[in-house]
Amino acid sequence: MPLAHLDGIRHLLVCPRCRSALAAEPDGFRCTAPGCPRARPGDGFPLAGRWPVLVDFERSVVDRDAVPARTAGNTERLPAPLRRVLKPPNRVAARTIDLLLRALPGPAPRLLVVGGATVGNGVDAVYRDPRVEVIAFDIATSPVTQFVADAHHIPLPAGCVDAVLVQAVLEHVLDPPLVVAEIHRVLRDGGLVYAETPFLQQVHAGAHDFTRYTASGHRYLFRRFEELAAGAVAGPGTQLLWSLDHTVRALTRSPAAGRATRTLLCWLRALDRLAPPGFAEDDASALYFLGRRREREMTAAEIVRYYRGAQ
Repeated sequence: MPLAHLDGIRHLLVCPRCRSALAAEPDGFRCTAPGCPRARPGDGFPLAGRWPVLVDFERSVVDRDAVPARTAGNTERLPAPLRRVLKPPNRVAARTIDLLLRALPGPAPRLLVVGGATVGNGVDAVYRDPRVEVIAFDIATSPVTQFVADAHHIPLPAGCVDAVLVQAVLEHVLDPPLVVAEIHRVLRDGGLVYAETPFLQQVHAGAHDFTRYTASGHRYLFRRFEELAAGAVAGPGTQLLWSLDHTVRALTRSPAAGRATRTLLCWLRALDRLAPPGFAEDDASALYFLGRRREREMTAAEIVRYYRGAQ
């Protein structure tokens, strides 16, 4: 797994408040800018175990006291057959990530994973490619991240990465346009982004679930990117399965009953393959976007013309 060692990327880390360089201290880091509040003794960035916590807590929903206790979940504990039923391989992501990897420039491209506490479904090729240096962060500590950070204020300098992966994350941030602006900022000219975001899915992650996007809304979110590929990750069959799962949960007050329903009716996912692309986008469970960084934004007229659904 080409996950960069923290020592190898330490020179890239900057203050999330003012983006100045950081100085290492025995108990963490502090900003080197004299006027920055994060430069004052005791107001720097602590460690959670071996992970630097590079969060500007005054501007974040991340709780300073909760960070050391947070640990990323591990779905790999489920038996493999049940895991494939509840969370089948994401073939759309795998195909699109292959396109991204083949488009990356140079012998040692750098890829940033936003919200990377777990290796996402269908994107594991990123971690197997010997060329790619992977940098990853989340608001939870994890063996596959180097630091803790808030995606609204990424503690990296402008133009320092060749690609960004943000899978099933943007629904969990308060301000997705700000996060996408940060992704645009840290990408080099012509850098690539792969994003996956829900459209028709029920609430998950409780109080940390905020947003959904139509295909046109998702495209406009990435309006400062040239589209290379986009569409439905999962269509109406998967969307129906989500709805039945959560309907049973609501009627029985039992998440286990909902999961059992999803297992018994897993064949409904096959309906995704029967839906034409326009219908699939209008009724998608989730959407994806692969794009290349640019400066020009889509106009209002362009996003209205962009719609390619069935209506």
